Amino acid sequence: DMISLQSEVLELRANPEGPARGIVIEASSKAGKGATASIIVQTGTLKVGDPFICGPYSGKVKLLLDDRGGNVTEAGPSMPIEVLGFTGVPKVGDELVVMDNERAVKKLSEERLATIRQEKLSKPANVRLQDIFADVGSVKKTLKVILKGDVQGSIEAIEGSLNDIKSEKIEIEIIHSAAGPVSESDVLLGSASDAIIIGFGVKVENKALQAGKREGVEIRLYSIIYELIDQVRDAMVGMLDTLTREKLLGRAEVKQIFKIKRGRVGGCIVMEGKVNAKARARVIRDGQAVYDGGFQTLRRFQDEVPEVKTGLECGIRLGNYLEYEPGDIIECYELEKVEQSL
Repeated sequence: DMISLQSEVLELRANPEGPARGIVIEASSKAGKGATASIIVQTGTLKVGDPFICGPYSGKVKLLLDDRGGNVTEAGPSMPIEVLGFTGVPKVGDELVVMDNERAVKKLSEERLATIRQEKLSKPANVRLQDIFADVGSVKKTLKVILKGDVQGSIEAIEGSLNDIKSEKIEIEIIHSAAGPVSESDVLLGSASDAIIIGFGVKVENKALQAGKREGVEIRLYSIIYELIDQVRDAMVGMLDTLTREKLLGRAEVKQIFKIKRGRVGGCIVMEGKVNAKARARVIRDGQAVYDGGFQTLRRFQDEVPEVKTGLECGIRLGNYLEYEPGDIIECYELEKVEQSL
């Protein structure tokens, strides 16, 4: 009601005469129809048979469908209409302009498509030494995605949701997105760029299925956007390497050195925690680590034991290390793996 009131007060009018101009509000590729787009006509009257340019794609109006799916022969200003006859799927927001000369339409489309191809094939900037130094130490990984959706609106919504997943360790790169089924060319692009293919509300062509198995490209199809986002986030977490960190178990101090037939053993007392024979250990002397390795033996008197707790004495022999000195600190630790988060 407010829109109607404002249009009356502002005296908003459109000229129904002359070549039509309109804005794409939705676009898709449908089986049996090809590339189609929902258009709001802004000025002029769009008729069946009109040649037009829309973004980089040309076309000729083959069929006009109203909001109820019925055929109409023309559409005037402010009328929503579905247009068939595009040579490719336009983007939401592209302007459709009717032109009188069909040859001029095709020529303009070829020029725009050539410009887009040239931008994609343009050479990257020359590598500079400072750029190399800036990248040294960068361990940020990239999840490359090819996105196919039923309509352009769905694709834009998914792209926005994926770009909202923020992480300092991994990023998402959408290398290609378009409306329509997953095709063989999508699979070949995924193979060349090491990307996964995500389809929302679409099917996979038979040739694409065969190419996917042959090229080893993963294709995932979804019908619920939240499930798609959650699984992409899980895939990003799965790409992160597992961190390994030390967990200190205990410390022992070497009090006396004992000579045995096969070398020397450190006579120790456990100062804190516990010493575990299955863990790793390092010898600390004057604040510096002089040895790091595993246990060969851990004994209490004459008996070999699995662990020794705080306040107890024990004999420790680490690997083939023989250079124990009184006052050395033996740190016992274990390595544990920790899953990273975004």
